[in-house]
Amino acid sequence: MKRYTSTSLGNFLKNNLVLVGIVVLIVVTAIIEPKFVSEANLTNVMRQLWPLPFIALGMTFVIIGGFIDLSVVGMISLAGVVTASLIDPLGQVGAILCGILLGALMGYLNGRILTSVGAMIQAEVLFITYGMSSIYTAIALLLTNAETIRIARNTKPITIFTTLGSGTVGMVPVVLFVFIVLLVFMHLFYTKTLAGRGISLMGGNKDAAFLTGYNVKRGMRLVYTISGIMSAMGAISLVSRVTTATATSGIGYETNAILCVVVGGTSLRGGKGSVLRTMLGVLLVVLLGNCMNLLGLSTYMQTVMRGAVLVTAIWLDNRKEL
Repeated sequence: MKRYTSTSLGNFLKNNLVLVGIVVLIVVTAIIEPKFVSEANLTNVMRQLWPLPFIALGMTFVIIGGFIDLSVVGMISLAGVVTASLIDPLGQVGAILCGILLGALMGYLNGRILTSVGAMIQAEVLFITYGMSSIYTAIALLLTNAETIRIARNTKPITIFTTLGSGTVGMVPVVLFVFIVLLVFMHLFYTKTLAGRGISLMGGNKDAAFLTGYNVKRGMRLVYTISGIMSAMGAISLVSRVTTATATSGIGYETNAILCVVVGGTSLRGGKGSVLRTMLGVLLVVLLGNCMNLLGLSTYMQTVMRGAVLVTAIWLDNRKEL
């Protein structure tokens, strides 16, 4: 009985390291700094979440498919400035729809270019998507003349953006409800549809996927289009929260998104992953940042800690394959 209990506990800890890490982080920080569990801080944490969950959700599909996407930096920046610029001429709904459409087009363009040049491994797509990010960022700089767009100064009311950025139902942000709908839809898409399961097949073995009749190029375009749409959603949530848009607002989100996906248990080799576990990774990363801020750690030390978490997650991922 003891052996069985010990084995079960070991398997639980092994399979739920992120959840255990979140619990330990909360308990330890709450003991050291009681302000951590205050209502004001918890509300602040929920506001700090965005736009990372949207971006990490899109990145999950890309990594499960066996690729990587560094273009999210440019896509967030360009989608953000375009959305903010179109509020006056098109209204809020029109601006949001155009931002999402632009994200889909950028993601599809990434996938089209990658399939056209025959980039099928992470090393190749890494540099190409980095180049695309530079292009999107440069376009955003040209459109804004490197200036900040402040949507609060626009002539039309921004009630939708205000609701997304700061609206709450009790303590729960309105944007969280929007995200949960997207999360459930994407989870069902990934687990219940042929196209979703095909992404895992493509990430696990592209040659085998091709031999079974799966269109690998179409799959690539699909995952990058999803990443583009989620990046645009992230940009819209960011613009709503800070009420400004700049051509460099996406900087840093690509590494944090990859960190969340890997910490959440999605293999960098592709083929295995979970959109729900990615959200645990997001929660751990955001809570870790909040804890370090409360404890007064410097920005440099916080960067060291995030790097250590990423290295540890990759090491654990490699150990699973042994």
